[in-house]
Amino acid sequence: MRLWLRDDERRPDPVPVKTDDRRAVLVGLALWVLALVVVLIAGPGGVWTWTVVVGLALGVLGMVYLTVTRRKRG
Repeated sequence: MRLWLRDDERRPDPVPVKTDDRRAVLVGLALWVLALVVVLIAGPGGVWTWTVVVGLALGVLGMVYLTVTRRKRG
């Protein structure tokens, strides 16, 4: 078995599938919000509270990034 093929043996690359990644980010954000509610109800979480806050912040940044790139692509 060879690890790579010559160019004339390769099949053409498949066409990339167009997806809406914002749905996945929204589901992730919803789960982080749920985690924040659980941590706040459970009492002072310290590290856990900040973990959830950072997760939410990264999710929001991801949503902004996806929205901006979607507008640029048209």
